[in-house]
Amino acid sequence: MLATLMYGPGDVRCEQVDDPKILKPTDAIIKLSATCICGSDLWPYRGLQPIDGRAHMGHEYCGVVMEVGREVTTVRPGQFVVGSFCISDNTCPHCRFGFHSSCVQREFMSGAQAPYARVPLADGTLVATAEHPSPDLIPDLLATSDVLGTGWYAADAANVREGTTVVVVGDGAVGLMGVLSAKAMGAERIIAMSRHETRQRLAIEFGATDIVAERGEAGIARIKELTRGVGADSVLECVGMQESMTQAIECTRPGGSIGYVGVPHGVTFDGQAMFFAQRRMLGGPAPVRRFLPDLIDRVLAGKIKPGKVFDLTLPLSDVAEGYRAMDDRRAIKTMITV
Repeated sequence: MLATLMYGPGDVRCEQVDDPKILKPTDAIIKLSATCICGSDLWPYRGLQPIDGRAHMGHEYCGVVMEVGREVTTVRPGQFVVGSFCISDNTCPHCRFGFHSSCVQREFMSGAQAPYARVPLADGTLVATAEHPSPDLIPDLLATSDVLGTGWYAADAANVREGTTVVVVGDGAVGLMGVLSAKAMGAERIIAMSRHETRQRLAIEFGATDIVAERGEAGIARIKELTRGVGADSVLECVGMQESMTQAIECTRPGGSIGYVGVPHGVTFDGQAMFFAQRRMLGGPAPVRRFLPDLIDRVLAGKIKPGKVFDLTLPLSDVAEGYRAMDDRRAIKTMITV
């Protein structure tokens, strides 16, 4: 089959590879209905994260189960499933506590930018729908696999509640999903920080009440102005750079909460400043499996449409263009048809 391989910075190729096979009795093989490129795929693409030799790309997926290992009991061939980018057993102490992304058997999904994929720990990772969804719901269900689940975790970790004021730092796909999530959780005011018109429009469609284009000190000052000097109850940090983290911390009111899901690159903290700032912080890789059943139900009931975040669709053979478009910010998120 054809699959996406990254050889180094800026070097993404669609090449022939062997079809995936059952390697362990807990595996499943799925036929993907669609896949996509994640913002985190751009870190190695830009040379900001090393890769060891060629890497099989892709960790967002949904599709139909084709084959299962002999120990798999909760999903069966023919079912439509969605899985998390974090592989988990759903039974260890950390999973039972709701942090599947710290599972004692954790793996990170790979190789999903292809027509078929092997999913380890299928019982704990995959969630089946009652019936096959209509084609128009595939983008929405695909989004639950990572980008929506990550935005939802950012809002959950930031303690978003009904009637609160929320700031979202980052206007990429995860930040936009954070806006949608905050809206679904009942936030009264959602301030999206964005300098890009197309992303601003989508943020407003997802529920943003205010747009702040300024960054750095000017951005912090604008948030303080909008909140009458108080700061936000909840801030979602969806970038992972020093400037964005500093902005998130400074925009949060004392006693407020920061949910940070941008993979940190060069981020450091001043311990004494954090001590006197009195902000709560929770983040890390999103435990998407915790949220999947609820998010899938919301999509199937038509309550949310996260698939709108895909603004470019390309065939697998053109996956390299999908990476270029996202790297150039010509696309928010690229969906790949297989």
